[in-house]
Amino acid sequence: MSVLQADSTSFLSDAEQNVASVQHHSHQLTPCEVLSWLPKNATPEEQDSMIQAHFSPQPVHWSSCPDTLHLPGQPIGHSLRDVSLPTYYKESFFSKDSLFHPELPGGRLGVAGDPIPYTIAGDNLITSILLGCFVLGAISIAQTKEFILRQIKKFFYAPRNTDTGIRETSVEMQFQFFFLLQTCLLLAITYFFFTRTFLSETFIIANYGVIGIYSLAFLLYFSLKGIAYWFVNWVFFDKKKNEQWFRSFSFLTAAEGAAQFPMILLLSFFGLSMESAVIYTMIVIILFKLLTFYKLYIIFFYKIGAFVQFFLYFCALEVVPLFALRGVLLMIDNYLKINF
Repeated sequence: MSVLQADSTSFLSDAEQNVASVQHHSHQLTPCEVLSWLPKNATPEEQDSMIQAHFSPQPVHWSSCPDTLHLPGQPIGHSLRDVSLPTYYKESFFSKDSLFHPELPGGRLGVAGDPIPYTIAGDNLITSILLGCFVLGAISIAQTKEFILRQIKKFFYAPRNTDTGIRETSVEMQFQFFFLLQTCLLLAITYFFFTRTFLSETFIIANYGVIGIYSLAFLLYFSLKGIAYWFVNWVFFDKKKNEQWFRSFSFLTAAEGAAQFPMILLLSFFGLSMESAVIYTMIVIILFKLLTFYKLYIIFFYKIGAFVQFFLYFCALEVVPLFALRGVLLMIDNYLKINF
C-alpha cells in the first residue's frame, strides 16, 4: 500500500508541475494539449480526470442571425418547420430525389448486365419435380414390372370376348394413376418449352403457374376423352370390351408420358435443341396414335369388318379431341402471354 501511495503522489506532483509550466499560455486549451501533460503510461481514468479538471460543459448558443441564403432582391423564404405552409411549398419535383436525400438508396452503381435467361436446369422447383418423377417412376416400374410385361405381351393379340385379362391390384392402379399424372406434367413442360421458344418468352403470371395451367389442360383433355370413350362404347359395345379398352387406354397414356421423360431430361440438362424435341414429340404422338388405332380395331371392329365406321369412330374420338386441345392451348397462350 505504501508503494502505491508513493507512486500516485509522484504522478500527481508531476502533473501539477506540468500544469504550472503551461499556465502562462493565453490561448484556449485543447484536449490534446491537456493529455500531453500526462505521462505516457497514464490510465484512461487518469486521462478522464484530467479532461474534467480543465474542461466544463458550456451552454450552446445558437445563432440568431437571419438566413441570408436566398436570391438577391427576393424576400426571405419560409421555414419548412412552419406547419401552416401548404403541401406544394414543402414538396417539389426533386423533393424525393436520392441526390437531395443521402439516407435514400441511390440505385445501382455502374451499368446493369444482361439478365441470365430462364432455364429449367437453373430452376430448383422444376428440377426437384423432375427428380421426383424419376425416383417415383423407377419405384413404380419396379413394383409393377409383371403388370407392364403382361400388358406388352398381350397388346398385339386379339382378345377373346370372354377374356378380360387379370385384373389390376390396387397398388398397380395407384402407380398407373401416377403415370397418368406424370404424362400430363411432362407434356405440359414440353409445351411450355415450345411456347417460350416459338410464341412468347414473357407471361402475365409466373412460369410455375403457366406449367400448372398447361398440366390442368392436358389432364382435362385425357379425362374428357376417357369419358367420351366410355359413353360411346357403353352405347355400341358390351361391358367386357369396354374393360379391355379401358386397360389398354390407361396403359397407352402412361407409356406415352414415360416415352416423353428422356426427351425432357435431354432438353432440360443436356442442351437438346427445341426443333429436335418437337420432332421427337411428334414421332411419339404419331406412334401412340397408331398403336391406339390398332388396339381399337382389334378390340371393337376386328370381327365386324366395318372399316369406314371404324375410321369415323377413330377420327371423332382421337383426331378431333387432339385438334380441340391444340385450340385450347393456343387460346390459353393468348390470355397468358404479354403482347407488346
